[in-house]
Amino acid sequence: MKRYKGIYITPVIVFIFSFGFLYWKDAYSVVMDWYNDENYSHGFLIPLISGYLLWQRKDNIRTVVINPSNWGLFILFSGLGIYLIGNLSGESFTMRLSMLIVLAGAVIFSSGLSFFKAVSFPFFYLIFMIPLPYLLYDSVAFPLKLLVSRFSVEFLSLIGILVLREGNIIHLAGTTLEVADACSGIRSIISLVALSTAIAYLTQQGWIKKSILIFLAVPIAVFVNAVRVIGTGILADEYGAAVAEGFFHEFAGLLIFGVAIILLILSAIALGKIKKNSL
Repeated sequence: MKRYKGIYITPVIVFIFSFGFLYWKDAYSVVMDWYNDENYSHGFLIPLISGYLLWQRKDNIRTVVINPSNWGLFILFSGLGIYLIGNLSGESFTMRLSMLIVLAGAVIFSSGLSFFKAVSFPFFYLIFMIPLPYLLYDSVAFPLKLLVSRFSVEFLSLIGILVLREGNIIHLAGTTLEVADACSGIRSIISLVALSTAIAYLTQQGWIKKSILIFLAVPIAVFVNAVRVIGTGILADEYGAAVAEGFFHEFAGLLIFGVAIILLILSAIALGKIKKNSL
């Protein structure tokens, strides 16, 4: 049996084929979600970012001694048990999450806990590629829509625009706007949290600074999307509902997300200038 740096090659090949046979449908459905659902289009970037984070740690990884651990088998079979539960209950998130658990078990069993610790952050970063359960998504998206709607209406009223809110529906004098999921901030939050996690890992020292930067992704996403709704409301009141649809609406979404990224980068720079002993 061939061996490379303490790892037997044949079992690895067998595992790869077995893993592919078990999970190819789930992996395919995840990619289709990235392609069809704009909320998760960032998923295409997650494996690339994870690979870059792994490459950043290559020197540290090379120094790790390969020491296989039987704990990996426990984790691997636990992942398969979770997959079975998800399959029986028809819950896709559980089945998809089990992919990472099984992979983690395989890495620990073949290479050891020390090796897994060395690659743990790039590995766990892959969780951002898995779409949220619809129940969790809806439970977050709806309150955000109400929050953004309320804030936007209060601001529009403050600047003298005649406006009335019913839930997430905004009534202007000449048109009606709906604050949909795309304007609630949930899409930006999902993408920005993934991005801020990578930026925090690469730029910040200490878990406090990292945590602050990751947390800031949420208010930044909500704020910029509220600005988007306010801007759309002002233009719709002046020029009609056409500005809230089509090219302008899509362009405004891209523009506001770009602003969110800039705010996130500025936050990272500001946190980086704070002395370590201050936090």
